[in-house]
Amino acid sequence: MLDQTRIDAIADELVAAHHDRSTVPLLTARNPGMTVDDAYAVQSVWAKRRQADGARLVGRKIGLTSKVMQVATGITEPDYGVIFDDMVVESGASVEFDRFSNVRIEVELAFVLAKPLQGPDVTIFDVLDATAYVVPALEILNSHIEMQGRTIVDTISDNAAMGAMVVGGRPVKVDDVDLRWISALLYRNQTIEESGVAAAVLGHPAMGVAWLANKLAQHDQSLEAGEIILAGSFTRPMWVERGDTVHADYGQLGAVTCRFE
Repeated sequence: MLDQTRIDAIADELVAAHHDRSTVPLLTARNPGMTVDDAYAVQSVWAKRRQADGARLVGRKIGLTSKVMQVATGITEPDYGVIFDDMVVESGASVEFDRFSNVRIEVELAFVLAKPLQGPDVTIFDVLDATAYVVPALEILNSHIEMQGRTIVDTISDNAAMGAMVVGGRPVKVDDVDLRWISALLYRNQTIEESGVAAAVLGHPAMGVAWLANKLAQHDQSLEAGEIILAGSFTRPMWVERGDTVHADYGQLGAVTCRFE
C-alpha cells in the first residue's frame, strides 16, 4: 500500500498529463506493490483536483465488463471511473484528436438515472426501477500512461481510461425494449470493424450499474439522480486515427457518430 503523500504525487502527475495532453511512464513499474485500492485512491484524488479546477461530475463509467477483457487483464471484476461535464459530446460532433492519447472507441449503452442508487445491496431490479431512460453512446478511451506493459492498476489510476463519451440515437425506457438484445455495428470510415450485443455486458447491461452502485458503497459513495452511467462495452476497443469518421448503428435505437479532426 502507498502512503498518502505518494498517492497525492501520482494524482498530481496525472493531472499534469491531462493538462499537457501527454503520457507518463508506467505507475506500477515505478511503484512496486501498488494495489487496486491504491489505484482507486489515486483516481479519487485526481477527480478532486479536476473538480477544484471547475469540472462538474455528471456520471460514471464501468469497464472490463466482459470475460474476455477480464482474462486479458488478470482481474476478476469490472472497474470504474468518473465522467465530468467536459467529457460529454453530442453525436455528429467533430472531436479534437489531439485532446486524447492512444485513442480507441467502444460501443456502449448509457443509463440516465431518475432515482439515486445506494449500495451495498442494489439489484438489477433496483437499477431498472431507478433508470429514466437508456441511450446509445460511444466511449472514447484515453490513456495518460504508456500502453506497453500497462496493468489494471495503471488503468484504474488513470480514471479507467475514460476520455469522453459521444451520446446520440433514440432514448428508450427500460421496459420498451429487451436491453440484452440491443445490438450495434461499429463502422470506421464506412467499413464495419466491430459488432456486438449488449448481453455481453455481464449478461445484462443493467448488471454493470448494479455492480457499480455496490462497489461505490465500499468507498462510501453512491449514484445520484441525473447521473449518466456508461454500462460497459459490448465490442472490443477500436483504434482510431486523425481524420477517421466513426459511426455506430444501433438499429431501432438509431445511430451515434463523430469525426476525429
